[in-house]
Amino acid sequence: MIKILRYGEVKNSEIFARVVPSVDVASIVADIIADVRRNGDRALLAYTAKFDKANLTSLAVTPEEIKEAVAKVEPRFLEILRRAAANIRRFHEKQVRQGFEIKDENGVVMGQKVTPVDRAGLYVPGGTAAYPSTVLMDSIPAKIAGVGEVVMVTPPGKDGKVNPAILAAAQVAGIDRIFKVGGAQAIAALAYGTETIPKVDKIVGPGNAFVAEAKKQVFGEVSIDMIAGPSEILIVSDGKSDPRHIAADLLSQAEHDKLASAVLVTDSPDLALAVQRELEEQIPKLERAEIARASIDNNGKIIVAKDLETVIDIANEIAPEHLELCVDDPFAYLGSIRHAGSVFMGRNCPEALGDYMAGPNHTLPTGGTAKFSSPLSVDDFVKKTQFTYFTKDALAELADDVACFARLEGLTAHAKSAVIRTEEESK
Repeated sequence: MIKILRYGEVKNSEIFARVVPSVDVASIVADIIADVRRNGDRALLAYTAKFDKANLTSLAVTPEEIKEAVAKVEPRFLEILRRAAANIRRFHEKQVRQGFEIKDENGVVMGQKVTPVDRAGLYVPGGTAAYPSTVLMDSIPAKIAGVGEVVMVTPPGKDGKVNPAILAAAQVAGIDRIFKVGGAQAIAALAYGTETIPKVDKIVGPGNAFVAEAKKQVFGEVSIDMIAGPSEILIVSDGKSDPRHIAADLLSQAEHDKLASAVLVTDSPDLALAVQRELEEQIPKLERAEIARASIDNNGKIIVAKDLETVIDIANEIAPEHLELCVDDPFAYLGSIRHAGSVFMGRNCPEALGDYMAGPNHTLPTGGTAKFSSPLSVDDFVKKTQFTYFTKDALAELADDVACFARLEGLTAHAKSAVIRTEEESK
């Protein structure tokens, strides 16, 4: 049963506390990465047989496999995928960044140009659940950014095939190449390349602890989006919300993972008790009841605070991945929210809406990192290059200042580089 606590009975920093696995993930992942770097495809095929129980002769998903998969998907779901893709595209097109130029009267030109990365790698989890929504969320911003090639990796089933819904989403999103490999070994392949899988410049997408650790270890060789942890939801509510709705929203995240954290913070003791009872009604009816039960019992909490101002303070301290503002006028509180991955406004905006259809991205910072990082966006797939042009006369105006600055830092070669041209002119 979920715990009900008064504000102050648990530290804010521990509201989303989780049990850390005892397995030495870092060393296991390091060994896998080293193996893939040495042995390439041979290592990938061996790990796929070991972990996914699929004996493959080829890693690439063929056009025929994609066509076969799409044919298996219900036409209504295909239409839903297309509608979701359109909403995601509409939102992310607003994020496109333009370069700029500054031109001074003396002929100086400065500016910045925005260039997409050449190739991006998308990791799509398999395992206990398939996520075609992740395919759309992580690839559409890359396409909008103008990435030259988007490569997807995802683990196969025991039959050696990829979930049809994932392949259908990949077709809708326009992904260029798909490979049947998962886990830390897939991240290693994207980071360093193998005989079959090309090296990428950026790796994005969620995964388990081994995938997250692999992304951490290859960072620097490639760029990554973030180190994502288990899912989180923090619901802020006054006493007017329907406890059935609040319980359902908590469970929408609890069913992800036994380590997921689902928390309600409210100023209403009555709502707290009602939600506690409602959770006990709803959990046994879930298909993933065992996972949700473990998440709610071990990591779930209901915090009762004296007022909504205190509740907002708690939310900002936690910096949750998902934040629901279940109040009459959520816009009155939005300005006070400083730290959250994605905010869901009002009593009719469940977090699940953002997972699939609304349009804003669902790849979000977790573990309090919303204090300094952002949701996945078009910006993740571009880089900025500065440029500067000076005329001879413009250089002469600043050369002595540059040289003075350089000498102060003890860098006399810098100083000489700045004044050598003007010295030549004066001779």
